[in-house]
Amino acid sequence: MTVTPEKPTTLGNPNDKTALEFERPRPADQVLESRYEVPTDLKGHAMVTSVDSVVAWARSSALWPLTFGLACCAIEMMAVGTARWDLARFGAEVFRPSPRQADVMIVSGTVTTKMAPAVRRLYDQMADPKYVIAMGTCVIAGGPYQGSYSTVPGIDNFVPVDIYLAGCPPRPDALIHGIMQLQRKIRDQGAGKS
Repeated sequence: MTVTPEKPTTLGNPNDKTALEFERPRPADQVLESRYEVPTDLKGHAMVTSVDSVVAWARSSALWPLTFGLACCAIEMMAVGTARWDLARFGAEVFRPSPRQADVMIVSGTVTTKMAPAVRRLYDQMADPKYVIAMGTCVIAGGPYQGSYSTVPGIDNFVPVDIYLAGCPPRPDALIHGIMQLQRKIRDQGAGKS
């Protein structure tokens, strides 16, 4: 039995001399073997990775938080932008005034039942992928107002939370640690880890 090679796919008019020929695409589940040896000159200077990993790295290195402070924790959130804490080192210094420009919502302060619909509306207006950091005990579980008729018992009842920062209020270095944890989570999602 003889196997005839498949004709290549052409782009454009096959009778035209400028038509481009392409090989048939490989099946998606086919694993490609490594064919190229890295030259000695490039060892230590070049890296091979997947596009998903590069996109996850870029996404984690350029977080744009939403300007959203509700109570005393917002003072600590503002402090991370100062020269002492320098949030710019982590690529998250550009606090955005609009939810359509932000990808991280840092909810800092007591969330009342009157404010909860506004928080949810802002979250819904953010573009995907979007992340939420719950900063402070009041946001996480109601804090000293737990059980009050006017306080939400936890923001995760109406918004999915990615990172929890406990404290009353959490210090600026705790928020920086939370941002680093969020960056790690984003990079792990891009690398296919869950």
